[in-house]
Amino acid sequence: MSTLRISTWNINSLRLRMPLVHMLIAALRPDVLCLQETKVDDSDFPHDRVAELGFGHEIHWGMKGYNGVAILSRLPITRLDAPDWCGKTDCRHLAGVLSNGVTIHNYYVPAGGDVPDRAVNEKFGHKLDFIAHARDHFAAHKPHRAVLVGDLNIAPLEHDVWSHKQLLDVVSHTPVETAGLLDWQAQGWHDAVRQFVPDSEKLYSWWSYRNKDWRASNRGRRLDHIWTTPDLTALSQQILVDARDWEKGSDHVPVCVEVAV
Repeated sequence: MSTLRISTWNINSLRLRMPLVHMLIAALRPDVLCLQETKVDDSDFPHDRVAELGFGHEIHWGMKGYNGVAILSRLPITRLDAPDWCGKTDCRHLAGVLSNGVTIHNYYVPAGGDVPDRAVNEKFGHKLDFIAHARDHFAAHKPHRAVLVGDLNIAPLEHDVWSHKQLLDVVSHTPVETAGLLDWQAQGWHDAVRQFVPDSEKLYSWWSYRNKDWRASNRGRRLDHIWTTPDLTALSQQILVDARDWEKGSDHVPVCVEVAV
């Protein structure tokens, strides 16, 4: 049986945290590593350092200081055309097909600002429109032999947040966002992480920098996701919680799923 290990991580600056990628690789051994918030323009992408990590293939789309996505692969990968989400061309999605025929989608969904009201917060409106655009796209183009990963910036289930009641009016867990994300997921995708962890069990991938003792407070949210199409069989999942303690680490931790291909 052939398998593929796919990891996703909001690295929050590729060049700043490149040394930590070595630690991720040692812990998770990914064949494909998808990164969000790379914050590096394509002209400055660190090709040599990526090759030194053992990833001989890569595709990326970035801008200076903001957003940015990259897919690093041990297998050859061919970049695919993708929609211009919401007409903003802001480096939030990258897609490629691997030499084994598996398509990888890597997303960085807009965070949405602080106020969950599109009438007064343009960023929140952008987030809702982005999710709706992605939902409609996959409704019209059903995915197959595909994996979708990324910082989707929404914790959709009750136990994807530390307090469902207290976060219902907090951006990332409002009903309009969670319903939107689940509608997107329903267009041909399966939650490959929750397949192994019951919905009744708390599960997080992000802890705020504001929590100095994040383990003690454990006020987390599951913002980072891996979805697969039903024609791929997920074999295992891992959320690298200890990465939250890495020196100068991200507020997100890596997530990994192994699939049979």
